[in-house]
Amino acid sequence: MIMMPRRAVRRLLLSIGATLASAWAVPVSAGPLTYEQAVRLAAANAPSLKARAAATAGARSSAVAADRLPDPTLDLGLQNFPVSGPNAGSFTRDDFTMATIGFSQTFPNLAKRHARAARAAADIGIAEAGELVEGRNVRLETALAWVDLYYGERRLRQLDLLDASLDDLQKTVTARLASGSARPSQALEPDQLRAAIADRRAEMAAVVAQARARLARYTGDPDPQATGDPPMLDVDPIRLRAGIDALPALRAQDARIAVAEADVRLARADKRPDWKVGVTYGRRDPMYGDMASVGVSIDLPLFAGKRQNPRIAASESLAQGGRFDREAIRRELVAQLDADLADHAMHLSRLRNARETLVPLARHRAELDRDSYGAGKLDLGAALLTTLRLAEAEVEALNREADVARDAVRITITYGEERP
Repeated sequence: MIMMPRRAVRRLLLSIGATLASAWAVPVSAGPLTYEQAVRLAAANAPSLKARAAATAGARSSAVAADRLPDPTLDLGLQNFPVSGPNAGSFTRDDFTMATIGFSQTFPNLAKRHARAARAAADIGIAEAGELVEGRNVRLETALAWVDLYYGERRLRQLDLLDASLDDLQKTVTARLASGSARPSQALEPDQLRAAIADRRAEMAAVVAQARARLARYTGDPDPQATGDPPMLDVDPIRLRAGIDALPALRAQDARIAVAEADVRLARADKRPDWKVGVTYGRRDPMYGDMASVGVSIDLPLFAGKRQNPRIAASESLAQGGRFDREAIRRELVAQLDADLADHAMHLSRLRNARETLVPLARHRAELDRDSYGAGKLDLGAALLTTLRLAEAEVEALNREADVARDAVRITITYGEERP
């Protein structure tokens, strides 16, 4: 019969516990991207950000011509050419026939030009706000992907150590079966535990692969690895609530309101007449002499009640609707912030409970069971299972730490001014 000395088995239990505890304390550093590097790389490489920047540049270019006068018009013509009577078809027999050349220039009223300039400035504001919103989205998704990858790799390592420790359990069970000190059914325990760990590892491997794919999407790195420490972010509810009105989502809505107000000014400007000046020079047969003409055209907005006023009312309604939408967005952001802060407080409480109570209790129980086994009061299988439960408690503590980190990243980037 093969028997393991109790002292050797006790050293084995202590070794397993120490190895798993070290995995809890030491983060995995398998790749080149720290949190700050990942966020900066995404800000430089994300195609969606480059698209928003191009849209902003286009809006600025369009604004240059917004309040300029329209291009002048070149007018060419043939006037008073006879088509009937004795002079029909002749360019010279009728003293009114002449070839004309001239130009005309339209002058929109000044209020309209100013409104167009305001509309162009508001379009720039919308483009800039869209760039800010997309920038924050890219930073948030990149940061969350990095956190998921970082903690996913740590949990995979913990599960690998837990799986490796089952080999020692298998050896002890085999020895005890050979000695007749264990029941035959106990031989199934290591395989059952290994199958459960394999399921958890498969789930975590999928989480890691998904996080790596998300990180690759934003950084452009085909195989990103998380290294370094997770970010230490300060969640200050008072400061976050005070900064609600500066958030990109509200700035984007402010820009949309500015567009609607510029449209109101444009609609009102239509009630003021535009005018046009034209100059024409007419070339006739030399015996009759040339002629010149100057003319002015003025719009007559005489039916404002059925033309301009309805458009003004429609534009004012849209602007008012935009202001109501802004208030709705603001209330939603405040409610979301409060909900996220509540979740963060809950996750912090769960993490403290794991660190201060659950893991210490599991560690103390493992120590007690090792001592009981050394004194001959507990069988080996029960002692090993207690050690494995300690490892599971530490994996769960990692899960809770990841929840807290995700909360801090989401809250700080969504509602604050966190910068890499």
